[in-house]
Amino acid sequence: MSADARTPGPTTDQNPDTAATARAEQIVASWMSGQRWYAAKGLDPALRVIDAVEETIQDDDADVRVLTWLVIDDAPAVPVLYQVPFTIRTAPVDALAHALIATDDDRWLYDGPHDPAYARWLLGTIADARSLDGTAVAGTPMHVDGQAFIEPGAVRTAKVLRGEQSNTSIICEVDGPAVPRVIVKVFRVLHHGENPDVTTQAALSAGGSLRVPKSVGALAGSWSDVGRSEGTAHGHLAFAQEFLPGLDDAWRVALAAATDGVEFTDQARALGAAVAEVHATLATALPTVEAGPDEVGSMLGSMRQRLDTAATEVPAIAEHADAVRALYAMTEELDWPRLQRIHGDLHLGQALLSPERGWILLDFEGEPLRPMPERSRPDVPLRDVAGMLRSFDYVAGALAHADEPVDSGSWAHDARQAFLDGYVAASGEDLRAARALLDAFEVDKAVYEAVYEARNRPDWVGIPVAAVGRLVDRSAPAA
Repeated sequence: MSADARTPGPTTDQNPDTAATARAEQIVASWMSGQRWYAAKGLDPALRVIDAVEETIQDDDADVRVLTWLVIDDAPAVPVLYQVPFTIRTAPVDALAHALIATDDDRWLYDGPHDPAYARWLLGTIADARSLDGTAVAGTPMHVDGQAFIEPGAVRTAKVLRGEQSNTSIICEVDGPAVPRVIVKVFRVLHHGENPDVTTQAALSAGGSLRVPKSVGALAGSWSDVGRSEGTAHGHLAFAQEFLPGLDDAWRVALAAATDGVEFTDQARALGAAVAEVHATLATALPTVEAGPDEVGSMLGSMRQRLDTAATEVPAIAEHADAVRALYAMTEELDWPRLQRIHGDLHLGQALLSPERGWILLDFEGEPLRPMPERSRPDVPLRDVAGMLRSFDYVAGALAHADEPVDSGSWAHDARQAFLDGYVAASGEDLRAARALLDAFEVDKAVYEAVYEARNRPDWVGIPVAAVGRLVDRSAPAA
């Protein structure tokens, strides 16, 4: 290849192809630095291949080598582990020209998810629940297990979903009996621990919920991890589920309604009921725990830590810091609901409106900055409610920021109240009786938003800051 991009086995002193592998790593590093999912933008990747799994398959009468590298990038202060799938073909494919990484006289190296042969291999491994062993530089070799929930059928067409930042998703038309289209999310950055996007949605699907796309299956794996006492890590590599094309997400629907001055209360009420239904199914399908002093203390400790960070970075938040701390302290005396699995990062962009099924929730991975094991811990359902309330507030903020001539504040107030009405009616839980606790979670979300806006969109920081001020004023004791 244009610099030998051969991808042989592990890089060891006993391997005669060590130099070729090193050259391949350099080529892949140069290519990775320009990918949307590469996290250390602006840095030169410093890659180490630690594990690999490969298989040669027949695809349209051609031999295709499907190869997945697990690659550690030492460039950032905290090393990042990536999953990097390739296909290697012995003849060029015109339709894959955009995904070509390197070539030589008789081999063409492609970005795997863009090659339909990789999609067929991946979904086939999931559907057949196959197990594969790979190779490792040191320690335990990589092991991969397909996990099938329903029969997806064979892949007829496959294309990559555009615009994603951190993962790569492949849209597949299939000929299976359960669903006509499948979306397979390939997790690019890997973490130890089960991915709640897989386990939470699988539990909802198994519980018969129509509020999430049907779960098709997953690819799980184990790999060497010298930083762990047992020497290995375990996690999910990919997740396949029903694909629902042509549906608008709640953010677009709500923003359009607010822009046109159209009431959104019916949709918001139905969305509140859908979220309550999801919470009820999860409380039945997965374990719940009592919110004891240790659990409450841990949550409030995290909230106070986020507040300290925000007060340092955002002066306007510092002005409210004492009032926020007083609100958090007050919640220690309240009765907290049982903790359970929740969405964890719920907002209007995570819901789709289906004419047949109503609101459908997506992307149960939780907050991206939290460690993977923490994202699966039982949490307070009010966190999801607070996240959606903040999202309605952002619709109003976005319109105000764009100088739209509508009463967006009144629109957001009505939508928020309707959402709460729908949740209360469906759950039987009187959220307004727990208003101080709900306010505390909404403040916590707004504090998080203030830091994000200060770092990324300073002109928008007034939206979460105003919310913090409004909420702490409401919770302050009467004079």
